[in-house]
This record gives sequence, structure tokens and C-alpha cells, in this order.
Amino acid sequence: MKTFRNGKLDEFVDIYDTDGRVVNASDGGIIFADGKYHLYGQALRDLPEGYRGAGGQVTETGVVMYCSEDLVKWEYEGVVLSCEEGELRAPMRFERPKIIYNEKTGRYVLWCHYVEYPGGHGFEKGKGEIGVAVSDSVNGCYRWLGHFRPIDDDGVVRDRTLYKDSDGTAYLIFDRDISLIEKANRCLYIVKLSEDYLSCTDEYRRIDPAYRREAAILYHGGYYYMIPRECRDEASTTFNSQTSYVFSPDGGESFIHVSERHNTKSFLHCSYISSR
Repeated sequence: MKTFRNGKLDEFVDIYDTDGRVVNASDGGIIFADGKYHLYGQALRDLPEGYRGAGGQVTETGVVMYCSEDLVKWEYEGVVLSCEEGELRAPMRFERPKIIYNEKTGRYVLWCHYVEYPGGHGFEKGKGEIGVAVSDSVNGCYRWLGHFRPIDDDGVVRDRTLYKDSDGTAYLIFDRDISLIEKANRCLYIVKLSEDYLSCTDEYRRIDPAYRREAAILYHGGYYYMIPRECRDEASTTFNSQTSYVFSPDGGESFIHVSERHNTKSFLHCSYISSR
């Protein structure tokens, strides 16, 4: 399998699609379906060269998708979850979207970190929650089902991901922040999803050592492995990047860890880096 070049510690390497445009799919994931790999993520703002400050990390487009047969050449498939009106008014965030397939319902389910217009994080309702959408096809138009806070309304949602086990059970893993109520109380939680993957159950576990962390989970050789990472960009232990996703291209024999290096001068030119 071919690979793409990772940049040095302070370097941003663009990936281009088959039309010669920068792949603009931030902090998303990869799912294999219909004989192809599908890369998806939040399309970030294209800001002027040298722009500094907040604004580029939100979307005016939504979640977009690309497909590839070799993980190198990527073809643009279009917008799968778009900014519209009401609670999807742009600019906003469908941050860290993740898609899993439900064999029982035959539908693809997308979960994301939802932040309403104008896209700034906070503790108020609408500023840090979970959003859910569903589609009958992997690259179809995902229907928005709404947003909420798992466990209770006090737990603000920060960075998060999904994990689907071999028996079809799915889990939401998220950084739950109640530091406004209890100082410095921000920790990773794992919540079991319903059978249709569209809601959370009341079964969950707090991972006490994972303070202010985001994580990816994989299973190999009889053990579950968690790859936690502090919720900051400037971490030399992960080459100035944040964990985005872990997937297996060969059914569990090997794994690829994908993380994103945020380019705060131009969010359009963020970089994915990978390790295998």
C-alpha cells in the first residue's frame, strides 16, 4: 500500500484531490464501504493568507466526503451534512464527525461535536453538545436528528469519537467538561449507544486517569487499546497534532493512526499525519 508524506514537526503538508484542490476535511475519519475508503470531515473556512485569530475553525459548508481505492488518490464526493437554517445556521461546527454502519438497520450514522452559530465553544446550551445524523448510504445526504448532552445537561461535550465493537455494539467516547460546576473536573467518558446507534443508553464509565483527554480505541490480540491525547495542539509527544481516528485497512491485522495538525494561520491548510 502506498503512503503519503508526513510533514516535519513544524510543517504543514497539503493533500490534494483528483481535481487538484486541497482536501478540506478536518478532524474526521475514514470508513470502508462499497469497495472504497471514504474520508470525511468538516470543511473549514478558506481565509486570506496570513490571517490570524479565531474564525477559520468553523464551517460554512458542513461535512464533506472523499473516496479512494488506495488511500492516496482522493476523489471529492460532495457535502454529506450541510449547513442550512435554524440550529444548523452557519458559521457553526460539526466538529470531529465520525460515521459507523449499523447492520441491523442498514443505515450509516454520523455523530459530531455540535456548536451552534457563530461557532464559539462555551458552557451555554448549544455551545458544546453531541449531534446525530443518519443516511441510507455512506456518501448520501445525512438527515439531521438533533443535538443533546449525554448523561446530564451539566456535562458539556468537548472532543469525542466513536468505537464499534466486533459484536456490533457501539460506544461514544467523549471529553466531558463540568469544570464550571466543579473546578478542573473534565474527564473522558465511554457511553454505550442504543442498538440503532441513534441515542445514548444510561450505561457509561468514567475513565479517571484520562483527565482533559481525547482518545481513539482499537482491539487487537485479545485486548482493547486506548490512545489518549491531551486536548491541545502543541504536544511534542504526538508531533504537534491531535488524535483524529484509528482504522484497520486489512481487517485487524494492522492499524493506521490518523491525527491532525492544526494550522491556526490558515485552517484550510491543516495537515493529517499518520503512523502505522
